[in-house]
Amino acid sequence: MFVGVPGRGDVIVDGAVPNGPQPDTSRDDRRESYSTARPETRCASRCAIVGLMSEPEERGPVYVTPSETIELLRSHGIRLRKGLGQHFLVDNNIVLKILDAAHLEPDDVVLEVGPGIGVLTRGLADRARTVAAVEIDERMAEMFAENVTADNVVLIRGDALGLTRSGLERHAPPPTKFVSNLPYNLAVPILFHVLDEFPRLSRVVVMVQREIADRMTAAPGTKSYGAVTVKLAFYGGVRKLFAVPPSVFVPPPRVESAVVLLQPGRPPAEKARLFELVEAAFSQRRKKMMNSLAASYESLFEKREIGKAMSAAGLSPDVRAEEVAPEEFRLLASSLFADV
Repeated sequence: MFVGVPGRGDVIVDGAVPNGPQPDTSRDDRRESYSTARPETRCASRCAIVGLMSEPEERGPVYVTPSETIELLRSHGIRLRKGLGQHFLVDNNIVLKILDAAHLEPDDVVLEVGPGIGVLTRGLADRARTVAAVEIDERMAEMFAENVTADNVVLIRGDALGLTRSGLERHAPPPTKFVSNLPYNLAVPILFHVLDEFPRLSRVVVMVQREIADRMTAAPGTKSYGAVTVKLAFYGGVRKLFAVPPSVFVPPPRVESAVVLLQPGRPPAEKARLFELVEAAFSQRRKKMMNSLAASYESLFEKREIGKAMSAAGLSPDVRAEEVAPEEFRLLASSLFADV
């Protein structure tokens, strides 16, 4: 069984790297090197992790029933880990709606994070050229490898937040689309990381907690509007497609979910400063934005300079951050940092 470590691009075959030195198994705060699977798992599996999987999957339903999913997890002795936000989609209609929303073409290369047991993966593999699935949970990856046998699926073991272009492209072609049922607790950082690391994505379809979906798609002046909304808007158009009830998961989460569509564009060149400004503006949400910015930039700007920049951007000195549209934030950043 092959185990890939995102970001490094190494391929470990029974503990050795082909045509290269032994992998560095040290661990930092973002990446981890994993051991190979148990021998009995390697013998039983018909597929390989990292490297196109060996045998085509038989045609059949994309979904598995809740009872089958529970039995499958039990047979592998897997206990769901709350910290990883593990909830398994078992409704075929939802899977088909996600696949339809992705507008997959035969030459697409799809990146999927947190594939679980591969329900969505099977559907993606039926419609796309290649699916690169990233799974951090060791036992889940072993079970996925036994249950997804499509010959165009690559499973990469490791943390999606450590995934890099160079690391992924040693195992699969550059992704054209990102389609995932994202872990609830890491949905936002994973999404931003993928958008930054793979800027040529043409379409993003992700399932997230409904509260997060509301934040992603909120309008200025609403309760859900915040830093996430503004920053995501600079990556492209975002809209909520449909809600997903808890009943279609095993185990059912305590919250509703929603599927969101993002059609990426080109983010602004001065993104780092712009996003820093957005975070500062929302750091004290109930205060006037000028006061929040003055507190965050007290060592860099005088308050009157911030007021002058806001005026140049057409903003009132009394405005609050949740009332400022993304384009107004861009104008403010251009004005404020013009001479810095």
